[in-house]
Amino acid sequence: MSIINLPNLKELIDEISRTHNLPKADLQEALREALLKGYEKHRRARDFNNPNLTEEYFQNFDVELDLEEGGFRVLAEKTIVTEVKDPDHEVALQEVQPFIPEAQLGGTVVLDVSPEDRRELGRMAAMQTKQVFNQLLRELKRRLIQEEFQDLEGTVLQGRILRFERGSWIVGVSSGYNQTEVEAELPKKEQLPNDNYRPNSTYKFFLKQVHDGPHKGPQLVVSRADAGLVVYLFANEVPEMEDEIVRIVAVAREANPPTPKVGPRTKIAVDTLDRDVDPVGACIGARGSRIQAVVNELRGEKIDVIRWSPDPATYIANALSPAQIEAVRLMDPDGRQAHVLVNENQLSLAIGKEGQNVRLAARLTGWKIDIKDVNKYDAAAEDARMQALIAEREQQQRNHPPVPGDD
Repeated sequence: MSIINLPNLKELIDEISRTHNLPKADLQEALREALLKGYEKHRRARDFNNPNLTEEYFQNFDVELDLEEGGFRVLAEKTIVTEVKDPDHEVALQEVQPFIPEAQLGGTVVLDVSPEDRRELGRMAAMQTKQVFNQLLRELKRRLIQEEFQDLEGTVLQGRILRFERGSWIVGVSSGYNQTEVEAELPKKEQLPNDNYRPNSTYKFFLKQVHDGPHKGPQLVVSRADAGLVVYLFANEVPEMEDEIVRIVAVAREANPPTPKVGPRTKIAVDTLDRDVDPVGACIGARGSRIQAVVNELRGEKIDVIRWSPDPATYIANALSPAQIEAVRLMDPDGRQAHVLVNENQLSLAIGKEGQNVRLAARLTGWKIDIKDVNKYDAAAEDARMQALIAEREQQQRNHPPVPGDD
């Protein structure tokens, strides 16, 4: 059987496999597909007047790699007939019988159809194959990355800063010990203002998304700003969480505040079913050692650990820590609106710089919180105003009832 030479074929596959950490079998399949595309292009160029040379026309063709000889052959599966009308898909019985005595009409046989003009085919195939192979190689790498990291989405990976590209940092991450590094993107909105990113510096990253399908740039999107990173760091520092004695009920994080005057801040609500365990103390640790380890990893981000409570008023009061709360009035439980009463000297602390403290407390609890000066608060007037708003809302609901089936 004839062979179309591809010098150093075996060495080429070995090198690509080693360099890109790709299975040799997958590389051979990609190369075989690329060579077949090259042959199809060669045929169309040679028989450009033939309108039948569609992609479906070549479905019975295949390519066989010969790594030892360093080349490939073009094969075609043909139907055995009495009279040949389509040489690309049929072969005469009398041509086959000398080599395959048991051949019968209507059967099929695979034949070497490598063309005689092997040099021309080799030149054209090489040009087409390089383009197709590079594309298939990218697709193969993307598929393997997706398979490798799909189950790790929503977890934390150790990563290394590689370079800066168009507002994003490109990070090298791996799925485990001794695994090859894969590029991931750290977009601007997922970066922390307190981080000092430099090439080769290492950080922990939350794997936020694994792109599937065509996507320019890295398939993996990582984050330093996601609340999931805070959850992971506490779980890693607090043994009681691993033992399921302490649990994180809710997290509210503002890693990138609206203005640079306000630093990053996180509030987490924790709880326990064990009366002998203080969940807040467990997270803070002896002399603040546990929470300090988390703060250090987040480069000084402020973190409030508060006790979750099934009672909304208590929960809201706790969420506004470190402010001292005089009273919490649940004005509209259905609409989840509350008034929080504080002394004048606690107003700014409860609201926080540019409203950050109350904003995070509202996100943590799921309640709309209005901070009020207890000495200027008119409970009767506020009750009347709230009742009017509730009545107006109920009237609107009666006038515009929800349509059955709407979410």
